[in-house]
Amino acid sequence: MFFDGAANFKGVGIGAVLILKSGQHYPASEKIRFPCTNNMSEYEVCILGIRMTVDMNVKELLVIGDSDLLIHQVQGEWSIKNVKVLLYLHCVKELCKKSTKIEFKQVPKIQNEFADTFATLSSMIQHLDKKYIDPIEVEIRDQHVYCFHVDEEPDGKPWYHDIRKFLATR
Repeated sequence: MFFDGAANFKGVGIGAVLILKSGQHYPASEKIRFPCTNNMSEYEVCILGIRMTVDMNVKELLVIGDSDLLIHQVQGEWSIKNVKVLLYLHCVKELCKKSTKIEFKQVPKIQNEFADTFATLSSMIQHLDKKYIDPIEVEIRDQHVYCFHVDEEPDGKPWYHDIRKFLATR
Protein backbone atom coordinates (compact mmCIF):
# COMPACT_ATOMS: atom_id res chain seq x y z
CA MET A 1 0.00 0.00 0.00
CA PHE A 2 1.33 3.40 -1.00
CA PHE A 3 0.20 6.50 0.89
CA ASP A 4 0.82 10.25 0.85
CA GLY A 5 -0.60 13.46 2.25
CA ALA A 6 -0.48 16.89 0.64
CA ALA A 7 -0.90 20.26 2.31
CA ASN A 8 -0.82 23.40 0.17
CA PHE A 9 -2.45 26.82 -0.13
CA LYS A 10 -5.68 25.25 -1.49
CA GLY A 11 -6.10 22.77 1.37
CA VAL A 12 -5.13 19.33 2.58
CA GLY A 13 -5.67 16.08 0.72
CA ILE A 14 -4.68 12.47 1.22
CA GLY A 15 -4.24 9.57 -1.18
CA ALA A 16 -3.60 5.86 -0.81
CA VAL A 17 -3.26 3.08 -3.36
CA LEU A 18 -3.57 -0.55 -2.36
CA ILE A 19 -1.97 -2.86 -4.91
CA LEU A 20 -2.74 -6.55 -4.54
CA LYS A 21 -0.32 -9.29 -5.65
CA SER A 22 -2.66 -9.90 -8.61
CA GLY A 23 -1.89 -6.36 -9.80
CA GLN A 24 -5.35 -4.98 -9.00
CA HIS A 25 -5.17 -1.32 -7.84
CA TYR A 26 -7.54 0.17 -5.27
CA PRO A 27 -7.04 3.95 -5.02
CA ALA A 28 -8.62 6.15 -2.36
CA SER A 29 -8.39 9.87 -1.71
CA GLU A 30 -10.00 12.34 0.64
CA LYS A 31 -10.14 16.09 1.12
CA ILE A 32 -9.42 17.13 4.73
CA ARG A 33 -11.59 20.00 5.95
CA PHE A 34 -10.29 20.37 9.49
CA PRO A 35 -7.08 22.03 10.69
CA CYS A 36 -4.38 19.54 9.85
CA THR A 37 -0.60 19.71 9.64
CA ASN A 38 1.30 17.86 6.94
CA ASN A 39 2.41 15.21 9.46
CA MET A 40 -1.17 14.73 10.61
CA SER A 41 -2.26 14.27 6.98
CA GLU A 42 0.38 11.53 6.57
CA TYR A 43 -1.06 9.69 9.58
CA GLU A 44 -4.64 10.26 8.35
CA VAL A 45 -3.88 8.60 5.02
CA CYS A 46 -1.83 5.80 6.54
CA ILE A 47 -4.79 4.94 8.76
CA LEU A 48 -7.18 5.20 5.78
CA GLY A 49 -5.05 2.76 3.79
CA ILE A 50 -4.59 0.27 6.61
CA ARG A 51 -8.35 0.35 7.29
CA MET A 52 -8.90 -0.45 3.60
CA THR A 53 -6.71 -3.53 3.95
CA VAL A 54 -8.49 -4.60 7.14
CA ASP A 55 -11.86 -4.26 5.38
CA MET A 56 -10.54 -6.35 2.47
CA ASN A 57 -9.15 -8.97 4.88
CA VAL A 58 -5.56 -8.46 3.70
CA LYS A 59 -3.33 -10.13 6.30
CA GLU A 60 0.18 -9.36 4.97
CA LEU A 61 0.97 -5.76 4.11
CA LEU A 62 3.87 -3.60 3.00
CA VAL A 63 3.13 0.04 3.81
CA ILE A 64 5.15 2.42 1.61
CA GLY A 65 5.35 6.18 2.04
CA ASP A 66 7.72 9.08 1.68
CA SER A 67 7.18 10.40 5.21
CA ASP A 68 10.43 9.86 7.09
CA LEU A 69 8.77 11.01 10.30
CA LEU A 70 5.80 8.62 10.21
CA ILE A 71 7.81 5.56 9.16
CA HIS A 72 10.48 6.06 11.85
CA GLN A 73 7.89 6.84 14.55
CA VAL A 74 5.84 3.73 13.73
CA GLN A 75 8.99 1.62 13.79
CA GLY A 76 9.83 3.09 17.23
CA GLU A 77 13.07 4.69 16.03
CA TRP A 78 12.01 8.30 16.60
CA SER A 79 10.20 9.83 19.56
CA ILE A 80 7.00 11.85 19.34
CA LYS A 81 6.86 15.41 20.62
CA ASN A 82 3.37 16.39 19.43
CA VAL A 83 0.52 14.99 21.56
CA LYS A 84 -1.87 14.98 18.58
CA VAL A 85 0.54 12.78 16.63
CA LEU A 86 0.78 10.41 19.59
CA LEU A 87 -2.95 9.64 19.24
CA TYR A 88 -2.45 8.89 15.53
CA LEU A 89 0.47 6.58 16.30
CA HIS A 90 -1.63 4.69 18.82
CA CYS A 91 -4.36 4.22 16.19
CA VAL A 92 -1.84 2.92 13.60
CA LYS A 93 -0.42 0.43 16.11
CA GLU A 94 -3.90 -0.85 16.99
CA LEU A 95 -4.71 -1.36 13.31
CA CYS A 96 -1.40 -3.17 12.78
CA LYS A 97 -2.51 -5.81 15.30
CA LYS A 98 -5.19 -6.88 12.81
CA SER A 99 -2.53 -8.00 10.30
CA THR A 100 -0.46 -11.15 10.43
CA LYS A 101 2.56 -9.35 8.98
CA ILE A 102 3.01 -5.64 8.36
CA GLU A 103 6.14 -3.77 7.33
CA PHE A 104 6.75 -0.06 6.84
CA LYS A 105 9.14 1.23 4.21
CA GLN A 106 10.21 4.80 3.45
CA VAL A 107 10.86 5.67 -0.20
CA PRO A 108 11.81 8.89 -2.01
CA LYS A 109 8.89 11.07 -3.13
CA ILE A 110 9.57 10.21 -6.79
CA GLN A 111 8.79 6.54 -6.06
CA ASN A 112 5.49 7.49 -4.42
CA GLU A 113 4.04 9.51 -7.27
CA PHE A 114 0.74 7.62 -7.66
CA ALA A 115 -0.37 8.27 -4.07
CA ASP A 116 1.11 11.78 -4.23
CA THR A 117 -1.02 12.56 -7.30
CA PHE A 118 -4.22 11.52 -5.55
CA ALA A 119 -3.29 13.53 -2.45
CA THR A 120 -2.45 16.64 -4.47
CA LEU A 121 -5.60 16.38 -6.59
CA SER A 122 -7.87 16.01 -3.57
CA SER A 123 -6.13 18.89 -1.77
CA MET A 124 -6.86 21.25 -4.65
CA ILE A 125 -10.51 20.35 -5.30
CA GLN A 126 -12.91 22.98 -3.98
CA HIS A 127 -16.22 21.14 -3.56
CA LEU A 128 -17.63 22.54 -0.35
CA ASP A 129 -21.18 21.26 -0.77
CA LYS A 130 -20.49 17.57 -1.37
CA LYS A 131 -19.23 14.77 0.84
CA TYR A 132 -18.34 12.57 -2.15
CA ILE A 133 -17.11 13.24 -5.67
CA ASP A 134 -17.62 10.60 -8.34
CA PRO A 135 -14.44 8.65 -9.08
CA ILE A 136 -12.18 9.62 -11.93
CA GLU A 137 -11.20 6.85 -14.31
CA VAL A 138 -7.58 6.76 -15.41
CA GLU A 139 -6.86 4.58 -18.41
CA ILE A 140 -3.42 3.51 -19.54
CA ARG A 141 -2.72 3.87 -23.23
CA ASP A 142 0.09 2.06 -25.02
CA GLN A 143 -0.46 3.62 -28.46
CA HIS A 144 -1.02 7.06 -29.93
CA VAL A 145 -4.66 8.09 -30.11
CA TYR A 146 -4.68 8.11 -33.92
CA CYS A 147 -3.75 4.40 -33.96
CA PHE A 148 -7.13 3.55 -32.46
CA HIS A 149 -8.97 5.09 -35.43
CA VAL A 150 -7.13 3.58 -38.37
CA ASP A 151 -9.10 0.56 -39.49
CA GLU A 152 -8.63 -1.67 -42.48
CA GLU A 153 -10.49 -0.39 -45.52
CA PRO A 154 -13.66 -2.28 -46.45
CA ASP A 155 -12.24 -2.98 -49.91
CA GLY A 156 -9.29 -4.85 -48.38
CA LYS A 157 -6.68 -2.37 -49.61
CA PRO A 158 -4.35 -0.59 -47.15
CA TRP A 159 -5.39 2.80 -45.73
CA TYR A 160 -2.81 4.65 -47.84
CA HIS A 161 -3.95 3.12 -51.18
CA ASP A 162 -6.00 6.16 -52.23
CA ILE A 163 -3.20 8.56 -51.29
CA ARG A 164 -0.63 6.59 -53.29
CA LYS A 165 -2.99 6.44 -56.29
CA PHE A 166 -3.61 10.21 -56.09
CA LEU A 167 0.13 10.96 -55.94
CA ALA A 168 0.77 8.70 -58.93
CA THR A 169 -2.06 9.91 -61.17
CA ARG A 170 -2.97 13.33 -59.72
